[in-house]
Amino acid sequence: MKPPVPPFTEETARVKVQAAEDAWNTRDPERVALAYTPDSVWRNRDEFLSGRAEIRRFLTRKWARELDYALRKELWAFTGDRIAVRFQYEWHDADGQWWRSYGNELWEFDENGLMRRREASINDVRIDERDRRVFGPRPADQHGVPFPLR
Repeated sequence: MKPPVPPFTEETARVKVQAAEDAWNTRDPERVALAYTPDSVWRNRDEFLSGRAEIRRFLTRKWARELDYALRKELWAFTGDRIAVRFQYEWHDADGQWWRSYGNELWEFDENGLMRRREASINDVRIDERDRRVFGPRPADQHGVPFPLR
């Protein structure tokens, strides 16, 4: 099946968001980088990246530090070639401290459905392990189910 391409409908935007969630949950920098144009530009927190090679290096560093990373994304808005999402992910550091990271992303796609621009704002909140709620990839019966704000 061909991945969704712009202009997006609500249905194709939701498919695109779930595909991104599924890919990022693999924690495979090579696979994830293929969803971006070769000259894709990113702002991720306070880092600015350009191109797939930088994206792969960034993701490799990220998942070496953010252990047992598990992500949830939710469609917030869409139009033409752009999608906005909110997300939460949980991970622990090398010392065993668990974190929940909250954020918003703005995505812009080319005509082939590859992301050419990504802007992400993210905040990390320390959590106790007993407060975790994201455990690995989302089961299919939970696709599209909103997650709590807090």
